Amino acid sequence: MRIDGEWVRFPGGEELPVIRGQVIAFDGTLVETLFLVDTGADRTVLTSDVFEQLGLEAFETNERIVGVGGRVRSVQVSTQIWMRRDGGLRASFNGPFWAVTDAATLDLSVLGRDILRWFALIVDRPGNTVCLLNQRHRYNVVAS
Repeated sequence: MRIDGEWVRFPGGEELPVIRGQVIAFDGTLVETLFLVDTGADRTVLTSDVFEQLGLEAFETNERIVGVGGRVRSVQVSTQIWMRRDGGLRASFNGPFWAVTDAATLDLSVLGRDILRWFALIVDRPGNTVCLLNQRHRYNVVAS
């Protein structure tokens, strides 16, 4: 399986590795979001904006999301995340996932190691490549 991402330039000029995904809302509709590929994140976390659009029941948790800005309040939601994979198919990832509830705490949903651990991850800025590989797909590093 291969899931391709991309480098996106954000306001301010910063380019970040992202993968486009869809999250299933309470009524079965899909909420589009960009996921920042973050190898330092333990969990996949949705922004407060995505969380609000989902309309899902939130489960309080004593755990807090901790990042550069410190600890922030979070909730768990039970849903699925879909990402486009090779062959035009979708890869599906089942929650629970976390979401922040304060819009000021997270600008971009985060793809964390709870999903990334199942893949070989390539984040190559000079090569303009962001992708997740597993199953039949492999990569080879060679000297040029």
